[in-house]
Amino acid sequence: MIMKKHLIFCLTAFMITTVTLWFIACKNDNDPVDPNAQVYAPTSKPFGKSYVEWTVDWMTVFATFDCAGNPWLNPAYVLFYQTGPVYFMAGLNTPGASVNVTVPQDKAILFPLINYINDYPCPDTSWHPAPGQTLKEFLTPGAVDPMALATNMSVTIDGDSISNPAGYLFTTDLFYFTGNPELANVCNFDVCITGNSQAAVSSGYYMMLKPLSKGTHTVHYHVEVPVWSAIQDGTYHITVN
Repeated sequence: MIMKKHLIFCLTAFMITTVTLWFIACKNDNDPVDPNAQVYAPTSKPFGKSYVEWTVDWMTVFATFDCAGNPWLNPAYVLFYQTGPVYFMAGLNTPGASVNVTVPQDKAILFPLINYINDYPCPDTSWHPAPGQTLKEFLTPGAVDPMALATNMSVTIDGDSISNPAGYLFTTDLFYFTGNPELANVCNFDVCITGNSQAAVSSGYYMMLKPLSKGTHTVHYHVEVPVWSAIQDGTYHITVN
């Protein structure tokens, strides 16, 4: 009897364990993915850098391209930096546009909803800091104020909305970059770019996607600036392999 009871107990325990594991597996398979869990939090430091530091890197690389290869002006180059753990992706300059990109499974992706760089010096020599004013004090309002005009902001990943996208606003400290002079004198993208090292402050709404699972994912963003009659709206179809 002791052996029989022991056997029944073991079989019962085995059945309970099996059912429990099956339940957990089914639960994990069917549970919806929290979209916010797929984006690094604003206060986090992905791969050892803050969002602000990553946005400086994004802007510094972005400014090096000529007009034809500019990732915002030419969506063929939208995935413009594919080095290290984080790939950089530009916004799409035509509202409602979409683009297909392919990334490896272990790469994060940083992209802006809308951003702005305020750089110095410019051809207009009357535009300069006031006496006693630092370059940071001079440039920061011009970077921050346009972002305060953004509204009706949304981001979805595979159809699920990210909560509080407005919480992903980042403003840099003063930094220095060397941009491509074509952006000033050929395509009039930024008339202040000199082609030499120059000071800047940048501000914008950015999100960094955590490495996505293998397969195809759809990321859509939307933001409006009514006083400029501007809409930023684009869709990325991301294939992860």
